Amino acid sequence: MGSYQLSPRSQRLLATLVREYIETGEPVPSQILARKSGLGVSSATVRNILVQLDEEGYIHQPHTSAGRVPTDRGYRVFVDLLLQSRRSARAPLDVEVQLRRHVAQSPLIDHLLASVSHLVSKAAGHVGFALADTDAAVLQRIEFVPLGGPRVLVVVVANGNQVTQKVVTTDEELRHDDLVHAANYLNTEFAGLPLLEVRAAVMARLEQERTLYDQLLARALRLARSTLEELPNPQTFHVEGAASLLGGDSHEPVSMATLRALLDMMEEKERLVRLLNEYIDGPGLTVVIGTEHVAPDLRRFSLIASTEVDGHTTRTVGVIGPTRMHYSRAITLVDTTAQAVSRVLRDVH
Repeated sequence: MGSYQLSPRSQRLLATLVREYIETGEPVPSQILARKSGLGVSSATVRNILVQLDEEGYIHQPHTSAGRVPTDRGYRVFVDLLLQSRRSARAPLDVEVQLRRHVAQSPLIDHLLASVSHLVSKAAGHVGFALADTDAAVLQRIEFVPLGGPRVLVVVVANGNQVTQKVVTTDEELRHDDLVHAANYLNTEFAGLPLLEVRAAVMARLEQERTLYDQLLARALRLARSTLEELPNPQTFHVEGAASLLGGDSHEPVSMATLRALLDMMEEKERLVRLLNEYIDGPGLTVVIGTEHVAPDLRRFSLIASTEVDGHTTRTVGVIGPTRMHYSRAITLVDTTAQAVSRVLRDVH
């Protein structure tokens, strides 16, 4: 399926055809290809190359048209060529500025991912999504903030700027100094361990009767337990942009059945997350085109995702749109946005 099966001349002609089709949505005639490919060959030579590309499954000719359109295999060659020739880029400044503003307003990774899915959906004109795998989240620190009376705000901060907060009502009013000592004890004991391990250790210690002789220690463990019991879902996922599926001049028409299938999948987020986990096996770019999808109801669409790994945290930013999408623009957008998210979160610490 790789582009190495084609001669440089065939690759160039195919790339010209794909770009022209993406721009116009109309089958591309050989005369236009002869003019725009810059190959300096006759229309007859172009037609001979097109016949070969058609026979090998990279393009096809609609019955009612003199022009040709790319197949999913043709799109794959085009995308592979794009990826080979990509230059490093940085996310548009306004995107990074907006991300930093959202982080300043709320340190919760969940809120940031919601903003990311909205930004990429709006910028690409497709469905946008953002996924963070917090399964291996590691404890950075626990803080206890007195709210007056017996109420205490428990704040659990994990790597990747994941913050879990809960207001706990205790049996007695606790002094600020006691809360600081309690937090220091927990941070000394557990900082640097995965949250799931911390939760198990806290539960185990509370079951050991001897720890209860130290009232401050027991109080610290109970406060931590109250919040760790409600750890967030191992994977945080946001998806946005259903309205983009209704399309417009820049999109291929999508049948109502296909549209409904993708809308259903957006509702069943767990299924979409399972698919993403199947496609993504490490950092970098992932592009799945049309019939390459394992899910039959996604085979009218392409998926582009960029994955960044920071220590124990994996984050993915991506878009889903029709196979006739501006691949170069979408690839640059999701890749630079994923990198911007990592920069923003690193700078917060």
